[in-house]
Amino acid sequence: MDLQLKGKIVLVTGGSKGIGLAIAKAFKDEGAIVAIAARSQEDLEKALFENRLDASYEGDLTTSEAREKVFENVINDFGTIDILINNVGGSNGSTTIETDLVLFEEAMHLNYFSAVHFSKLAVPVMKENGEGAIINISSVFGREAGGKPTYNSAKAAMISFTKSLADEVIKDGIRVNGVAPGSILHPSGNWQKRLEENPEKINAFVESEIPAGRFGTVEEIANVVLFLASEQASWVVGATLNVDGGQSKSNF
Repeated sequence: MDLQLKGKIVLVTGGSKGIGLAIAKAFKDEGAIVAIAARSQEDLEKALFENRLDASYEGDLTTSEAREKVFENVINDFGTIDILINNVGGSNGSTTIETDLVLFEEAMHLNYFSAVHFSKLAVPVMKENGEGAIINISSVFGREAGGKPTYNSAKAAMISFTKSLADEVIKDGIRVNGVAPGSILHPSGNWQKRLEENPEKINAFVESEIPAGRFGTVEEIANVVLFLASEQASWVVGATLNVDGGQSKSNF
């Protein structure tokens, strides 16, 4: 299937490793022009070189100044943006009572406000083009209990934001959707660390909690993102799709 992504200008935040890097690689394989942004210059350079990506931008994406600079660089380098992937994120803290308020604030800036801000920067450019796609990477734990409260709260906000922005900008030819991954195993992720620390416990978790009987892969997330960004998903608007091997307990 031709997804018609060749030549599209794509920005992937948190694109230097894990799910973000898999998404960047998948777009590049489809012939898109791909830029990535992340905090670590070393990781960015490695990702750029090994995967023949087109640009990388270093910055602390929890700050508005860094986000504005990254977006400015994309426009200066490529003239426009066609597809925005709001992927940067992470979890912190423990239980609600034991987690300092500042950690909730940090989680919101990283997971949620970064997506809101980049989207607000991208929408005017996409409006001028008469088309565009924004994909927000949330989590099944944005819909139900299971992860850390800081992370859950931010990802729940992202799912709500995805729907509200989608309804606002579809009239301008811009489609906004999301992907909610379940438990994904990759070398730089938390599940890999947990598996190495306690394989018996984690294998029991997989058996009891994931009907498919295994962790998901970053490529399985990337494949769904490609579909949502393409015209093959032209009637998908404001949806956040679970990609989780059946892990979620939700009926949607």
